[in-house]
Amino acid sequence: MTTKADFTPEEWKVVLEGPSTAGMIVATAAHGGTFRESIAMSKAYAEARAEHGESELLDEIVAAKPKVDHTLYHTPEELREHGLGHIRDAMALLESKATTEERDDYRRFVLNLADKVAAAHREHGQSVSPPETEAVGEITAALGAAGS
Repeated sequence: MTTKADFTPEEWKVVLEGPSTAGMIVATAAHGGTFRESIAMSKAYAEARAEHGESELLDEIVAAKPKVDHTLYHTPEELREHGLGHIRDAMALLESKATTEERDDYRRFVLNLADKVAAAHREHGQSVSPPETEAVGEITAALGAAGS
């Protein structure tokens, strides 16, 4: 089992920020709804906490308070560009330290969070807007294929 102890503090920060960064990428993909989208992100963490015990690594990730350094990005485009790189960096760390099952759990959690954020606020009569769908697709690509 992989745990926080297997990572340096800097590496752990990268892994912890992956899910919340994905949520912020989706939340800023289309204008409006950030309040509902923030609540959806919190609910995704709460649901993952409720599944406690299935993955020690994921338990430690969701037990930490989600955070993203908002001061790093000045535009949604900058957040998307750097955030997707950040998610790829988190997956590279997990690739080198975590089991396949733990990586798949992380991917599922991040994608579930991104999907919940995308569906949290109706945009122009659609439950998920085209920009949000595009953002989720880019996050999926950044996470890499399951089982890779």
